[in-house]
Amino acid sequence: MTWQYIDTHAHVNLSAFAADREDVLARTRKAGVAHINIGTKERTSRLAVEIADAHDDVWAIIGLHPIQTTPGAHDDEEVGSAFVSQGEVFDSEYYRTLARSSTKVVGIGECGFDYYHCDASTYEAQEAAFIAQVRLANELQLPLMIHTRDPKPGSASPTGRSAYEDVLAILRQYAVVPGNVHFYAGTYEQAKRFFDIGFTVSFTGVITFTKAYEEVVCAVPLDRMHAETDCPYVAPVPYRGQRCEPEHVMEVVKKIAAVKGLSEEAVREQLSENAQQLYRL
Repeated sequence: MTWQYIDTHAHVNLSAFAADREDVLARTRKAGVAHINIGTKERTSRLAVEIADAHDDVWAIIGLHPIQTTPGAHDDEEVGSAFVSQGEVFDSEYYRTLARSSTKVVGIGECGFDYYHCDASTYEAQEAAFIAQVRLANELQLPLMIHTRDPKPGSASPTGRSAYEDVLAILRQYAVVPGNVHFYAGTYEQAKRFFDIGFTVSFTGVITFTKAYEEVVCAVPLDRMHAETDCPYVAPVPYRGQRCEPEHVMEVVKKIAAVKGLSEEAVREQLSENAQQLYRL
């Protein structure tokens, strides 16, 4: 292993990195940070695999993001533009073939429910894509990368329940593989229910600029969590206002250590081990 840190959820495959992707990859490698790029639809999933195949310290997770399942939502490939999703149906054969084309594919997703960007009319499309991806992950024996986001304050979910509750219901019914709930923003009680079915949770740079997550970060066992950036989004302190990059995961690790009252090295080692175990790196 040539890396010390791992960003378990990055999007260097998105358009925010189109102009200087190789420079970012070189900086990330020099910093001793490996990362996993996460697909959001067919094109970004294929690019994630191409990047992973070209670099020893990069892996890919492929799938269809819930906001990409219906037309009209913000398109993650076009960061900062007015471009919107045209809507994409999950094609199991496409993703099956892509997964089998490379040993660097280490998971399926990100899939789940997004009630923040999408209205109630999108629920059935999100659900169908989610279940299809869980079934493919079961078939390929690959872990799942879960996206879960509750509605905006004052808005109701399509089911009247938290997105976390709805994700748990699907996983309990269909999943036979483990996985991770990325950008975790639920309660510790909900987290324990994910742990009960073999899932982990991950935290982003958000924990460096708000105290809202500290109780959960403190309570989650160190061997049940990961550090991620979700780059190019939510750059941590001291990079607020800049484009987030995979090497910024070091700040997330540092904050987890501070919240838990542990040494940064102990946290770094455990989180690296967690990623290696879940994704078989």
